[in-house]
Amino acid sequence: MARTIATTTAVDREQMLAFVRPRHHFVLMTYRRDGTVQSSPVTGGVDPEGRLVVSSYPDRAKTANIRRSGRAGVLVLSDDFDGPWLQVDGEAEVLDMPDALDGLVDYFRSISGEHPDWDDYRLAMQRQDKVLLRVAPLRWGPVATGGFPARLAGA
Repeated sequence: MARTIATTTAVDREQMLAFVRPRHHFVLMTYRRDGTVQSSPVTGGVDPEGRLVVSSYPDRAKTANIRRSGRAGVLVLSDDFDGPWLQVDGEAEVLDMPDALDGLVDYFRSISGEHPDWDDYRLAMQRQDKVLLRVAPLRWGPVATGGFPARLAGA
């Protein structure tokens, strides 16, 4: 049986965004005060300006970490756990209510399309005091797949 060979494919910004847009399983990596990584599995999307976006709450660790450091990383996973992935690193920011509201609409649209009642959605986001986390990509790795190193293909 042939072994699957690991791959890495360099991509430009538009190719990176095209890879991310249909994928919504993210691991958001923020940085604690001591510099260690705090990871959170989240649902994410891409806004019209090409930023990776996540909905959260003001009192979450990821939100506090972004407020403090202004940076984050995002591991974008495929629906199949063993599918291709990509890491994006960038400048991060938190938008609070009411400034987050339009961005939360974009977030929803990027993941689920149109909502049946946008007024109801906006009211729910306000009641829940949601925040929007945005990561502006500065650096991204190649699109990667798992498997064996090429040197072991025939072993």
